Amino acid sequence: MSGRLLRFICTTALATVVVGTTPALADPVGRIGSPVPEPGPVTAPAPSGPTAPAGPEATGGPAGPAAQGEPVAPADPAAASPAPGEPGVAPEAPRTTAEATLTRLRTLYQQSEQAGQTYRATTEALKRQETAAKTVGAGLVKARMELAQSRNAAGRLAREQYQGQSELSPYLSLMLGADPQQALDSGHQVQRASADLLAKAARLRTAEKHAGTLDTASRAALQKKQALAARQKKQYQTAVARLREAEALLAGLSPSEASDVRTQDDADTTAAQDALDASGALSGPPATATSQGTRAVAYALAQVGKPYLWGAEGPHSFDCSGLTWRAWAHAGRRIPRTSQEQWRRLHKVSLRALRPGDLIVYFPGATHVALYIGGGRVVQAPRPGANVRVSPMASNPILGAVRPDA
Repeated sequence: MSGRLLRFICTTALATVVVGTTPALADPVGRIGSPVPEPGPVTAPAPSGPTAPAGPEATGGPAGPAAQGEPVAPADPAAASPAPGEPGVAPEAPRTTAEATLTRLRTLYQQSEQAGQTYRATTEALKRQETAAKTVGAGLVKARMELAQSRNAAGRLAREQYQGQSELSPYLSLMLGADPQQALDSGHQVQRASADLLAKAARLRTAEKHAGTLDTASRAALQKKQALAARQKKQYQTAVARLREAEALLAGLSPSEASDVRTQDDADTTAAQDALDASGALSGPPATATSQGTRAVAYALAQVGKPYLWGAEGPHSFDCSGLTWRAWAHAGRRIPRTSQEQWRRLHKVSLRALRPGDLIVYFPGATHVALYIGGGRVVQAPRPGANVRVSPMASNPILGAVRPDA
């Protein structure tokens, strides 16, 4: 076989490796393929009973952590609006105009707060997803640079071989010469040159595979980010729409009608608290707050009189979980930001074992939270249009209690 023929065969084989590319890399990073399905919602646990929502079986430790980047999707509050102090029990049909108005207001506020809490959870998930997308994107840029370098090196070697400039060509000439010993010595060098050629080809294939994997991951990360952004926008719109509906309902009340609604609200809360006290659910021995719990309670009480503001976390206004989150942050402990995550991830305790600083979580979807201060009372940011205040513990349907410093 002539040296020219052997050189042509080697060049053709190498060119086949170099020219092969990964199809996925032909598209830009931002192009969207088939949509990534969103995970199904996680429903908060159902209440365990009207007088002792968190029984002894709930004291075994915190619930499993939420899947990363996925917010809780609580039950629709419009499906059932429990009466105060009676978790999971739908109220009786309103008997008066004030009761009907109050029922509607409670439903709207609960729906708004539910949308607000899930909006906040989605916002946190979106931040994590943006970070993940940036990390994958940076890795893809690096992988593409390495791939380009590998292709350039392999292409350069192919050109040198074709032009007879690489080490391989003269050594093949020597092997075809008349001196066997010289040919044998040259063969070792040919092997080294061939090994270098194969190594470059292997690096090229590895770089192509790695870049292709990262390209797929980048597309998926971008799609997930877009899905979270769309969900966040929808939740915000829902919360605002419910708030505006409640405001319109209140604006349409005459002074006497508004007074009747407030009177009915106070009567319902008093009745629910009396029922809770009579049930014995709070009959456990008095418990002393920890030093952190004491600081959390003191901070929350110092905020009394500040307005409720949807999505706020202080220092001038708060929503419900913004208040509990900030109070415990002031005490030196970081807890989840939303009421759903506080319910899911913090240690659950029985109502009979309550101590100041524990969090009382309300409604089947865990859409409201307050901070227990002892004596059957809580401090809370109750709803839009109201200020942070001390309230009876049964001012809303109780789901259970959790302990941040367990």
